[in-house]
Amino acid sequence: MTANGRFQAWPWHAGTALAALAVLAPILALVGQAGQGSGAHWGHLLQFVLPGVLAQTLGLLIGVGLLAAALGVGAAWLVTAYDFPGRRALSWALLLPLAVPTYIVAYAYLDILHPLGPVQEAVRALLGYSSPREFRLPDLRSLPGAIVLLAFVLYPYVYLTTRSMFASQAAHLMEAARLLGHGPWSAFLRVALPLARPAIAVGLCLVLLETLNDIGASEFLGVQTLTVAIYTTWVTRSDLAGAAQIALVSLALVTLLIAVERRGRRRLRYTGNRRAAPIRRHVLHGPAACLATLLGLAPVLIGFAAPAAYLLALVLERLGTGQGPSPALLRAVGQTLTVSALATLFALAIGLVVAWSRRILPRVHAWQGALPRLATLGYAVPGTVLAIGLLFPLMAIERGLSALRAATGMDPAGLVLLGTPTALALAYVIRFLTIPVGTLEAGLDRIPPSLDQAARLLGENVHGMLRRVHLPLLRPALAASALLIFVDAMKELPATLLLRPLNFDTLATWLYAEAARGTYEEGAIAALCIVVAGLLPVILLARLMDRPTA
Repeated sequence: MTANGRFQAWPWHAGTALAALAVLAPILALVGQAGQGSGAHWGHLLQFVLPGVLAQTLGLLIGVGLLAAALGVGAAWLVTAYDFPGRRALSWALLLPLAVPTYIVAYAYLDILHPLGPVQEAVRALLGYSSPREFRLPDLRSLPGAIVLLAFVLYPYVYLTTRSMFASQAAHLMEAARLLGHGPWSAFLRVALPLARPAIAVGLCLVLLETLNDIGASEFLGVQTLTVAIYTTWVTRSDLAGAAQIALVSLALVTLLIAVERRGRRRLRYTGNRRAAPIRRHVLHGPAACLATLLGLAPVLIGFAAPAAYLLALVLERLGTGQGPSPALLRAVGQTLTVSALATLFALAIGLVVAWSRRILPRVHAWQGALPRLATLGYAVPGTVLAIGLLFPLMAIERGLSALRAATGMDPAGLVLLGTPTALALAYVIRFLTIPVGTLEAGLDRIPPSLDQAARLLGENVHGMLRRVHLPLLRPALAASALLIFVDAMKELPATLLLRPLNFDTLATWLYAEAARGTYEEGAIAALCIVVAGLLPVILLARLMDRPTA
């Protein structure tokens, strides 16, 4: 790149550096604040809080990880290696649980499996019992209940990555295993599964990060995780220092999970021929085909169909009585759309800056290549941890703005960021910036460098090249990014609970409040709106997956 080109490119590089700083600031502030906490705080946490909370958190992570891995890997191998009635529909339907946030599934099943709910009433009628005192199913509000529900919602992360790996494996490897005397099950365990371990590790890491980020489902089901402890310590006990210290422990656990996942992937690399024929599906008939269809349907029914049908029934029942959405709920819808749209616009703009700077700037120093990666760390930080860490930089900015107003003779009172939707949108941008950066980088990588060279020969500078050449080609990537950011912002609960202004509700916090009060009918409308919105990116993913595997 010429000296003039480097001069034109420096604003993009500076923008990337600012984005990385904005992401790192809450993390660094959290570490500093937790380190300043008194020894009494740490002593109390170590003696009375962290042992029980860590035990439940680790138990939840291990249980959800094992069950989600079994469901995701099993479903991926089923639709990749076998042909049976409904396989094509199941290949995308198995993604549907991604449309339902974990707290909505917990919200729905708490009513579905209530001792006086439809399932337990039907079981008692079938067994000849008439009262919950005579017979009732195990209580869903428990660690095993949370493990099962979270796993059936989050397994698509493992399914998504593992199915792509299974589909790209060469058929001759499986045929070689068969010729060496291995049956289908042995060939799967000795050949297909080891080759898919890097993909399983990626999906499993996403599952564990989402489990650690969850607050609604864990609290509804009575599981005291680190995330729930952060929320209760700050909101219920008004102990910001203690919440920061617990958040630091959660951040350390996230760092450990990512380090283990990356180490596992680094040690499990392999090469293969991309042009080799994919695995040939074995056609099932009779009882085996029926069993395969039922096994494929089970995760979809439990993770999506049952809670979605329950919510739809509640909404139709409420509308049938002539009761529409309350004015407060309609206001929450408007506020959700506003703050999600604001976060989407800012995240797209910043993501474009980061992705474009990576395209045009030479890697002279290692830290230049690290800046785009640092800008995408927010997704790995649980929402509660991000909210706690973001408070301290925002408070520092507010103090600076107040001093500036006082120095210029203006009223120093009032908040510009804290206690406003702007702070909430900022948290969404930091948390979901990895979506536009990753999507736009992938889109830019598909554009050949020869177009850049042609544009420069025609006299275009860096800015004109982006505006006139790359942006038109990036429209699909921009649209996909906007959709994913918008829906994720709508569903985000932990950060919203901690940073929302007074009397400001989104659909997620409205549902959370209604579930806490036990008013399921009103909350069902908000939950169904979130599920319908969540279906849009799932349909997009299903279409993208179906192209190479149809």
